[in-house]
This record gives sequence, structure tokens and C-alpha cells, in this order.
Amino acid sequence: MTINKIFPFLFLVLLSCKKGENKNTTPVIATLDAAATVLANENKQVIQGFGCATVFTPPNTSALTSEEFDRLFGSANGQVGLNILRIRIASDDAWRATELNYAKAAIQRGAIILASPWSPPSRMKTNNSIISGKLIPDSAAAYAKYLNDFALYMANNGAPLHAVSVQNEPDWDTNYESCVWTGTEMRDFLKNHGAAVTATKLMAPELVNNNQTYINTILADDAAVANLDIFGTHIYGGGIIDNPQIRSKGKEIWMTEHLDTLSTYPSGITTAVEIHDCLTKANFNAYIWWYGKRFYGPIGQDGLVTRRGYIISHFARFIKPGAVRVGMSANSRLDVLLSAYKNGLKKVIVAINVGSYNVKQKITFDGATAASFVPYVTTSTKNVEQGTAVASANNSFEFTLPPNSVVTFVEQ
Repeated sequence: MTINKIFPFLFLVLLSCKKGENKNTTPVIATLDAAATVLANENKQVIQGFGCATVFTPPNTSALTSEEFDRLFGSANGQVGLNILRIRIASDDAWRATELNYAKAAIQRGAIILASPWSPPSRMKTNNSIISGKLIPDSAAAYAKYLNDFALYMANNGAPLHAVSVQNEPDWDTNYESCVWTGTEMRDFLKNHGAAVTATKLMAPELVNNNQTYINTILADDAAVANLDIFGTHIYGGGIIDNPQIRSKGKEIWMTEHLDTLSTYPSGITTAVEIHDCLTKANFNAYIWWYGKRFYGPIGQDGLVTRRGYIISHFARFIKPGAVRVGMSANSRLDVLLSAYKNGLKKVIVAINVGSYNVKQKITFDGATAASFVPYVTTSTKNVEQGTAVASANNSFEFTLPPNSVVTFVEQ
């Protein structure tokens, strides 16, 4: 376009804008095309589930009610669909009774229980305190028995554990209930005393920082690994990183704690991306949020499901325990993240559009036939809204993803 043609063109554009500036028009959002393929025969990790914690009592937060447990652990419309509860191995009887009751309530709704200690008993520690300090080496055998006894206590009282952890955040020396362990100390405890925990599965190390050097110290000792069932980590540092050695030794790895204190809709989308990355990049078998009931949690302090809770439910409600993540080709648009799962014979796909445009997403299946899929849509104005089933044709289906949205497709 020559310069003498550009100026009249710009004048017409500006005139058109001026004429319409007082009209109540809805902005037109561009629709872009994208395509990806589900690789149904490419099996990845087994998903054990999604969860939250009830440890301690957050400020200005009341005890969980039966209705709130329904919202957290139910899988109906308006519920989050969690299936893992993380409790604390408390040093006092009152909190043990509280956590026992919470565990029973979760189990009644189909959940499994992970128990994590924030500290060994003070009598077993170098500073005789549940704050900071270290485990006395001569108390290691007694501590292993202590963990096993807690598992027996829970089972005998109607709330058997799925797993017990050795220590919450052993790589974090802080001024609240805690205990510091080096990677070598954790490795030696697992090697020499892990076999004493027989009443449930054993998890370690539940690092605050997903430190691969620490984890690899354990992995390098086959005797320590033999006594360990599940690797656990938090992701407050160290990144969302895959460690193929864990899978090669036949062990699971769970992400057992993370939080974001922001409660805006964009922060919820960030959580969706985080869960996606935990499952697809790090190959974690489980994802556990911090507090279940908190203003930034799955339910708020008013007991109602939050925006973040609805976003978590896109995974937790529809990807059930025992589901297998399957392969997915690279999407032709990088601002749409896709992951796919097999719940038995049924398929589930989660799509996260982090971009500002509508995306007409085509999904093709390789290695499986595609039936029709029901979309569940969350946007800035919708919460897991069920849409009309989308039929497949030629083993593919198409759906327009709204900008800044999460959509879960569930095969009928």
C-alpha cells in the first residue's frame, strides 16, 4: 500500500471508530484455530488423586462441617471432588481426636488419608522441643515405632491410613513445629528403620523445596528405596521437575502441599496451569492443596466453593483415582494446554486456554475411537457449567474454548 493510500485508509478507520464510539457494542474476540492429537496407547502415570489438608486451625476459620466435607469430597455439581485428605500426626490427644474425626468424614466420602508429622515427640529430639532441632540418632528406632503406632491407632479407630510420612518439610528450619533432617539422615533412617513401619505405606521426604539432590541421595541407596513406598515433595522451591529415577524404581511421587494466597480468578487459572504442569511435566501421581477451608482454598471461610475450588474440580471431579494419563501431541497453539486421561474405558481431556482469544480446538484420537464428549466450562463468569455434548466425526471433535478458561471434556 503506497503512502498516499495509507492516510485515506487511516482516516476511514478513525472515522468509523468515531461514529461507533457512543454505541453499546460488544467487542468482537477473534477466534483462532488449534489442533492436537490424543495418543491413547501411550500410557503415562496412574493418578491417585487430588486433595487438601486440615492440619492446625487457620486464623478466623471454623471447624469443618458435614456440608463442607460434602463440598470438598463430593463429585456432584457444585462440589470439588477431592479424594485425599492430609492430616497431621499431632502430639496432643485433642488434635488427634479432631484429625481422627476429619479422617472418618473424608473416608465416608471415598477419600484416602495421608498423615504427616511436623515433629517427632520432644523427648526424641536434640533440643527437647517440637520446634526446630533434630531427631536424636538413638531415638530413630523409637520414632519408627511411633509412626507405626499412629497408623495402628487410626486403623483401630475406623480411619486407616493410606500412607504415613516421615517428616513434613525436613529441609526447612523454622520457628514453628518442625524438625530438620539432611538427605543423608533421611536416607539412613529409611534404610535402617523404614521396615518397622508395617501398618501402612511409608512416604518421604516431603521437602519444602523440590530439591533433587536431596531426593537423589535417597534414590542412590537401594536399601532405603526398598523401605519407601511413595516419594513426596512440596513445590515452594526447586521447580516442577520430573525425576525418571523414581519411576524406574517403581515408586510413586506425590505433590503433597502448595498454596497461593491470592484468590482472584487469574490466580485460579495459574493453579490450573500448575496442576497441569505437575501432572504432565513432573509426572506426579497426586496433587494436594494446602488448607481445604481457607479464603484461598477450595472452599472459603464461608464454607462455599471458591473460584479456585471450581478450577481444581476440573481435574478432581472427573479424573478419578486409578485413571491413567495418556500421551498428547504438541498443540498447534502454545497458549492452550491439553492433557488426557483414561478413566477405565472413558476418556477425559482438560483444556486450559491462557490466551485472550477464542480458540477453535480440534482434538483427534490416535489409538482409540472417540464418542461424544460433554464439556464443562469455567470462565470469569461461569463455574464448571455443563454444555451440550459434542459429537465426534472421523475420530475427532472440535470445540471453541473461551479466552482465559478451563474446559473439561468427559466422554459419554
